[in-house]
Amino acid sequence: MTVSIDYRTCPLCEATCGLEVTHEGEKVLRIRGDRDDVFSRGYICPKGSTLGKLDEDPDRLRTPLIKRDGAHVPASWEDAFELIESRLGPVIAEHGPNAVAVYLGNPNVHSMSGTLYPRVLLKMLGTKSIFTAATVDQMPKHVSSGLMFGHPDLIPVPDIDRTSYLLMLGANPYESNGSLATAPDWPGRLQAIRDRGGRVVVVDPRRTRTAAAADEHVFIRPGADALFLFAVVNVLFAEKLVGPGRLSDHIDGLDALATAVDSFTPDLVAAATGVGAERTREIARALARAESAAVYGRIGTHTAEFGTMASWMVDVLNVLTGNLDRPGGAMFPEAAHEQTRERRGFRLGRWQTRVSGIAEVRGELPVSALAEEMLEPGDGRIRALITIAGNPVLSTPASDRLDTALAGLDFMVSVDIYVNETTRHADVILPGASPLRRPHYDLAFNQLAVRNVANYSPALFPLPDGTPDEWQVLLRLGATLSGQGRDADLDTLDDGVFGMMVGSATANPASPIHGRDPQEIFNATNGGRGPERMLDLLVRTGPYGDGYGARTDGLSLQLLSESPHGIDLGPLRPRLPDALCTPSGMIELAPDRLVADVPRLLASVERVLNGRFLLIGRRHVRSNNSWMHNIDVLVKGKERCTLQISTVDAERIGLEPDGRAKVSSEAGALVVPVEISDDIMPGVVSLPHGWGHDLDGSAMSVASERPGVNTNRLSTGAMDPVSGNAILNGIAVDVVPA
Repeated sequence: MTVSIDYRTCPLCEATCGLEVTHEGEKVLRIRGDRDDVFSRGYICPKGSTLGKLDEDPDRLRTPLIKRDGAHVPASWEDAFELIESRLGPVIAEHGPNAVAVYLGNPNVHSMSGTLYPRVLLKMLGTKSIFTAATVDQMPKHVSSGLMFGHPDLIPVPDIDRTSYLLMLGANPYESNGSLATAPDWPGRLQAIRDRGGRVVVVDPRRTRTAAAADEHVFIRPGADALFLFAVVNVLFAEKLVGPGRLSDHIDGLDALATAVDSFTPDLVAAATGVGAERTREIARALARAESAAVYGRIGTHTAEFGTMASWMVDVLNVLTGNLDRPGGAMFPEAAHEQTRERRGFRLGRWQTRVSGIAEVRGELPVSALAEEMLEPGDGRIRALITIAGNPVLSTPASDRLDTALAGLDFMVSVDIYVNETTRHADVILPGASPLRRPHYDLAFNQLAVRNVANYSPALFPLPDGTPDEWQVLLRLGATLSGQGRDADLDTLDDGVFGMMVGSATANPASPIHGRDPQEIFNATNGGRGPERMLDLLVRTGPYGDGYGARTDGLSLQLLSESPHGIDLGPLRPRLPDALCTPSGMIELAPDRLVADVPRLLASVERVLNGRFLLIGRRHVRSNNSWMHNIDVLVKGKERCTLQISTVDAERIGLEPDGRAKVSSEAGALVVPVEISDDIMPGVVSLPHGWGHDLDGSAMSVASERPGVNTNRLSTGAMDPVSGNAILNGIAVDVVPA
């Protein structure tokens, strides 16, 4: 058999690295970084080289499973959908579509089908009981961006390739490969800032690998990022360092913002943050005086009590120092598939949860409320669940309670590649495709990239005979639940979905195909059916597209297919005010919803811990949340699921270097190996997330050998009231020797 080399983009994290895959037939021989990739230039992390092992994993599901007498057994696709129709149909008929919840896990945004087709399923089902991994991750950034810029996905990213000063909070891209700022080789890019005479400052409760490589690391108490950032903004006003530059005529609310931050002096917040007042002032002055600067806050700031407040201040600082929307500052990417957004503004709270009345954000409800919506009796109770590529039993708060709730559902369906800690509850599991057996284009992450690029990868290997594609599984599931029947013609349904996309584009005055004959566009679109046809339409009507003949040098799926190493569309460019979606057409510096939460933040200054520890999470470059722990080469070696604690704290409470600790909160308790380190702030302890592979019924043989503990058993389900995001950092815990 001939040995071949193909190129594709890694779909495992946000870095979008190019891969060179050497294979003999369907056997992967080697995967290394693609040195000719226009974005990654050969960079690769350990995860990317394991896609072949994931494809071959004997635990990966290849056929549907249905539960009989409490055990999963193989079934045909027909039998699986027949059971879904017979069991979920009556639930919807009697209790309505909201009785069926849908949970979308993180892997969906790494898949074209997982990004495009769940929205079709949700529309066909008609449920408002929608939950996703966003509310244990980045929802504060969507809310602050929506309120400030008018659209929740209009998110500025640090222009790290051109900045001279980077202030980074709650981010560890040496381990995570970056997040909400897509860039391969963060270590190399951060070193390049220093090589050109710039400065990198990391504010974090741990001296992470990223912090250790920076020019300066500043310890901060977990959950206090918003207080610190408010104080930095306070200094800018107090010392007359505010200078929005060319955006001065495009901002609204400057006076209201000054009033909102007036009380947050560096001296007032110093004890609460652990950052000295003078150090706060020095950072404010450095930001204001730098040739170019960017402030970047990530998951450590978002998964906290005041996550939206912190996210708001990150972009406020970029505006006030004149660094928003300019090279070297924080800029807005322009992806090849981006469509023109309307100036409708951003609304919160269009509906609420049944039990606690928690507001909808961005069309979804907080996953912290999912368990109570299942457990609390009464009209409107969630009685069934569909999970798509997610493991919320390990990845969401108050996980013991959620585990109990799943066991009591009337019916559950999962689309997943494993029987994991969540899908073990499912009555039907429909297998997803291996990443090497599906086409790939980063619909989510190209909109967050620090350089405008476009990479498309066709499926490397075919699906096994008789196995439907991922988009067909989701479309058939939607047809089954909407009453059209499990035997509905999928090609006709997909033509209908695509026809609506074409009709919307030709009716949009801002589209390059406005006024064209929809049937002409329909017939001219390449990609067959499914997500590739949709991608061709999006790219051809995007900012660099050929407009179906309007531009001879424009992009199309065909051109992307002919460019295996990607197409470089250039560095980020200024886009304001044209890209703003606020009704006023201005940057709203002081949105009412955010200003209203300022008194709550101010009151937190007086909070006393009474000797308890604050728990934070952490990442590792070989981990990917909970779903890459079944690959032996990624989990071997030194134990990673440990409790990190400072030397002074370990000595004070009597913990030994090779000992074990009991960690307890109001929600639960864990016993975990101890790792004593001076890289963590006294009063703080750290556990990685995504572990806890020791529950009966899961079928991940490698993961179960090194299960670790589930840190979400310690989370109470509390959330940031503005965004509904889970509070996973800064949880008060007690620690004693086990």
